[in-house]
Amino acid sequence: MTQPIWIDGHWRPAESPTETFQAVSPVDCEAFGDTFPISSFEDVQDALSAGCKAAEDMRGLSPEPIALFLKAYADLIEKQASILVQTAARETGLPAVPRLRDIELPRTCDQLRQAAEAARDRSWRMAVIDRRLNIRSWHGPLAGPVVILGPNNFPLAFNSISGGDFTAALSAGNPVIAKGHPGHPNTTRLLAESAHEALNRSRLPRAAVQLIYHMHPKDGSRLAAHPSIGALAFTGSRGAGLKLKQAAEEAGNPVYLEMSGINPVILLPYALQERSEEIAAEFSTSCTLGAGQFCTNPGLVILIEDEWASRFLKSLADNLAAAPRGTIGSRQVLTGWSAALKELQLHGAEIITGGETEFSSPLKASNTLLQVSAKTFLAHSSKLQTEAFGPSTLAVLTRDSEELLAVVSGLEGNLTGSIYSHSQELDDELYSLVAPVLRDKVGRLLNDRMPTGVAVSPAMHHGGPFPATGHPGFTSVGIPRSMLRFTALQCYDNVRPHRLPPELQDKNPTGRMWRYIDGTWSQSDI
Repeated sequence: MTQPIWIDGHWRPAESPTETFQAVSPVDCEAFGDTFPISSFEDVQDALSAGCKAAEDMRGLSPEPIALFLKAYADLIEKQASILVQTAARETGLPAVPRLRDIELPRTCDQLRQAAEAARDRSWRMAVIDRRLNIRSWHGPLAGPVVILGPNNFPLAFNSISGGDFTAALSAGNPVIAKGHPGHPNTTRLLAESAHEALNRSRLPRAAVQLIYHMHPKDGSRLAAHPSIGALAFTGSRGAGLKLKQAAEEAGNPVYLEMSGINPVILLPYALQERSEEIAAEFSTSCTLGAGQFCTNPGLVILIEDEWASRFLKSLADNLAAAPRGTIGSRQVLTGWSAALKELQLHGAEIITGGETEFSSPLKASNTLLQVSAKTFLAHSSKLQTEAFGPSTLAVLTRDSEELLAVVSGLEGNLTGSIYSHSQELDDELYSLVAPVLRDKVGRLLNDRMPTGVAVSPAMHHGGPFPATGHPGFTSVGIPRSMLRFTALQCYDNVRPHRLPPELQDKNPTGRMWRYIDGTWSQSDI
């Protein structure tokens, strides 16, 4: 049976689907579960029409129905945790325990509940009131639905119908059109059924949430350029992201992309003298976590060549060789990882350990360490920053601090960058030279910590300079700041009081909302 799609509040068959597909388990390489449609653009048009009507209905709507939906949805996800975890594990090859059940599912529910509270609080809308000039502004919802395209590697916490982008867009007051990932359609269906039940419990418009399982790439670009959308959010490869970026920006549509990165880790000399074995253990654990299928995987390590660097690399290679091989999420991901390694080798990188792939069941990649000199890296900087999305890292050996700085200066934009230094400040002089250069290359700067952990914190920045993302000023993790992507800054000049949004009227709508009134942050009425 081909599963229906969720359009305008109803589960209905896809209109003239171009093809169908099934999930394929990376563990046994067998197709399983329900059949899902690859929608034609007719389905997309229907979703857009309903989404535009929902955007009108949600304009001026109290945040309470949104908060009620988000909390009810989190509750329902928890109620079906067992089947969700079981299904997601089979579709992605990720461990059910602890990864999915104990980490990713609680994170999914936590960010839904955080967003519910932020929606109610409203302070994040940054209302500004200038009484002298009678000008007032805030961050209001967009004029159309937000399209979410999620990745394959986080089937719950970044799913297009339950993840961070979905949560941020809806809590900001926008309807969402979720486009599922073909790697985990059964998980997406289960989530959507819970979302449907939560929506029926709320007072939100019936098209506040819609789902299409899949579409052809040309239709994805057509959707990104459609004048009816409010914005588009995408997490995935650089190639696909750049096509969506071009289509959206040519049409004037906001687009938020999380694409690629190698997340450099810089090891300063005295840190290696002090604790090279400890750092090697941390690095190998981070590099192999989730079989390296993290957007914050440490894909590059930069160090000054000496006895301690050699010891570190020997320990790292031994740790990687001894670590179990994780399951890769799909044949496409494994093919891409293998091609990336060949690209690195073609431009001078040497494999120290690993480099093998297993395309038979289960899909696996060996934990891999490559090495290259700084001279070669600088000569082929762009090619040697090719992302190998999997359990691998490239070590760049520099001759001295000057060459290390040259390598850091040549880095592209990344989500994260880490610097390990001596605990008693012996590396401080070099740190003071390296950190300002790295700071401009990354969204999140870390000290003495690997980058793979991404906390759902208001202070978190999960973003960074291009090409890690499409814009350095926004984060896809961290409520409420991630919500600002899906807003429009709206100004009211000399507008009569009763015509203003409640957040900009003289009376504070919650009694707790922070507003910037005549140069001072206040929770008071005017």
